[in-house]
Amino acid sequence: MFAAILLVIAGVLNFIYGIGAISDAHFYTSTGTHYVFSSLHTWGWITLFLGLIQLTAGFSLFSGGTYGRVIGIAAATLGAIGALLSIGGAYPFWAVGIFALCIIIIHGLVVLGEPEQRA
Repeated sequence: MFAAILLVIAGVLNFIYGIGAISDAHFYTSTGTHYVFSSLHTWGWITLFLGLIQLTAGFSLFSGGTYGRVIGIAAATLGAIGALLSIGGAYPFWAVGIFALCIIIIHGLVVLGEPEQRA
């Protein structure tokens, strides 16, 4: 449940960041910024799509679906890679925080369902 809540939070953040990047928000506009994928608008669409995938995976995890676990691991991995790609931007510590959030989500989803080991 904790990983599902974190995945929904990451999805909402990525959705908002995607909308901000597509609409040229002042948060993203700075001179001399280079983007990995062509332009700010392309990066915004990628982030928006990733946010939607994370949201659907998070809501699927609330019901215990396998889709949520598999797609959640993939989406959190892509979110972590995206956060690493944005470390060179204007807010590097925020990107490191998002990276850590994605790593915690991945850990929670991978460990989910493993049997307890009794001593």
